[in-house]
Amino acid sequence: MSATKTLEARLFAQSQFDLGWAGIIASGIKTGKRLKHYLKQLDYLCQQISSEIKSGNDIEEAKAIFDWLWSNKPKRYQRLGNFRLTQVIEAQLDEKEETVGSCLGLTLLYNVLCQRFGLKIKAVHLEEAFGWGPHVFSLLVSGSGTLDVENIFDNGFDYKRHINNPGRQEWGDRELIADLYLSDGNSLFEQGDFAEALGSYDKALKLNPKYLNAYRNKGLTLMQLGRMEEAKEYLVK
Repeated sequence: MSATKTLEARLFAQSQFDLGWAGIIASGIKTGKRLKHYLKQLDYLCQQISSEIKSGNDIEEAKAIFDWLWSNKPKRYQRLGNFRLTQVIEAQLDEKEETVGSCLGLTLLYNVLCQRFGLKIKAVHLEEAFGWGPHVFSLLVSGSGTLDVENIFDNGFDYKRHINNPGRQEWGDRELIADLYLSDGNSLFEQGDFAEALGSYDKALKLNPKYLNAYRNKGLTLMQLGRMEEAKEYLVK
């Protein structure tokens, strides 16, 4: 069994996992050495941020992390940009890079950093937002309740526009990593690599068996592979 498959086997075997560790593995790293490399880069980011965090409540600490990320990369959001956690970490640390990632990539990074500072954070998925289609953002859970953190805007902390959206679905870490695998499958599908795309959709469904987009995209991929009867089963779901 290859190193990558061994790491992924550990990921899927766990009911709970560290989001940063899982996000790096789901981004396709191939060796334990590379895994350690990206974990150290996360440590470095936390060291930089820690000097900006003053003792206070969880909302103030979460706001300090959010502000630090935007102050260092004022043009950090890119629609259809990086979604893999490894790419987002590299872009955040690369002084030559202006943009960092997509809504998924930015949400992954923000949630990972918040968790490393002991904050409780989830994600929210919207099937339709801003007229662009599916969207994901952060949901901070504090002692006084919850607040939305919209990672694609520099003024997105305590964002109000999504609150009454009827399509809100709260996601934990497993669902967020499932979305990473879904995005990977979509990228492979667009490249015409249908067999590999199918594998990514399967991984998304292992982590989030209720993910309708993964069923649909798997069905469409099976159609491309000529497996029409199987495709119907997933498209019906």
